[in-house]
Amino acid sequence: MTSRVIDADGHICETKSLWQDYVPQRYRDRTIRIERGDDGQDRTWINGVVREDLLPAMACVPNGMDDPDNPPTWDDITLGSHDGSARVAVMDEEGIEHSLLFPSMYLLSGDIEDPGVAAAACHGYNEWVADMCKDGRGRLDAVGLVPLQSVDAATKEVAHIAQLGLKGVCFRPERYSGMALHDEILAPFWNAVADQGLFAAVHGSFGSHMPSFASSRYKNTFFTHMICHPFEQMAACMDIVCGGVLQRHPGLRVAFLESGLGWLEYWLGRMDEHFEVMGARVPWLERRPSELFREQCFISIEADEAHRLPKIQEMGLEKCVFWGADYPHYDCTYPGAVNELQEHLAPLDQTLADLIRHENAARFIGLG
Repeated sequence: MTSRVIDADGHICETKSLWQDYVPQRYRDRTIRIERGDDGQDRTWINGVVREDLLPAMACVPNGMDDPDNPPTWDDITLGSHDGSARVAVMDEEGIEHSLLFPSMYLLSGDIEDPGVAAAACHGYNEWVADMCKDGRGRLDAVGLVPLQSVDAATKEVAHIAQLGLKGVCFRPERYSGMALHDEILAPFWNAVADQGLFAAVHGSFGSHMPSFASSRYKNTFFTHMICHPFEQMAACMDIVCGGVLQRHPGLRVAFLESGLGWLEYWLGRMDEHFEVMGARVPWLERRPSELFREQCFISIEADEAHRLPKIQEMGLEKCVFWGADYPHYDCTYPGAVNELQEHLAPLDQTLADLIRHENAARFIGLG
């Protein structure tokens, strides 16, 4: 390959072995699982209840939503989405050196109501994805899920994630049981993440039933998908930055993923402005939000957002951005993801382009 490329926001697709072999039997009927219905289509089950609004394979197969009258089934998910060796073959085909993997359907783990079931689901997922990465010839890393339905369980799972060799913890941007990410009750969790040297990855998805900006206003997936990623990430970013989480843990790395880049300039400017004129309302915040973000935070972009990078560079944030391919989700570019990235990076200065291709991602993930 002509240039090193790291995919810092790829995905897997969970197979039946996860909920059948990695989740204890007493929790299986209430964890997240996918079962074939009488109509021949797959449905997602959560909390022991079928989710009629979710046809999971449509979201987890490239171009899977192109033909709603003939939707794919879970049998159609690509081998590269759940087999480490096959994933490396896809990476070779595309020109990707290293990938960081995130869940797909288990991004909905925040919907699990029972904290014990949530803890078992996250624990099982983490072992399943760690096993998948073993076949990746050192080119695959993954994040571990934490069950924030229980702070104690999430804090305990952080140690398990580190023991498995996973690189960071992942949770949704929506509030678990109304809890803000800066709430004092979460102090043990943040301490554990920082002490283990892990990063925190905030990654949402559509389809969640957690209370949110999207679900409180809309039911149509067009509308909910439009706003669920950026609106929730903006709120999570404010909680973590302005709520003092970064300031209390100066070595912590935090990423806000799959929500686009366009909101960042506006949002950091607005946070800085409020710090200047209303700083007395947040007496714990001693530094400008943009400074904290610049030193400790990351954001993922899609290839066609590269035109925004010169402005990001003017703001001094060029070391905070990396690329994610989103494979194998329905809206990814496949085949040709790296070709698309290179095309959009071509007008940029080589040094800036290399930061986006691999240097920032390597620093975030902790690669040598």
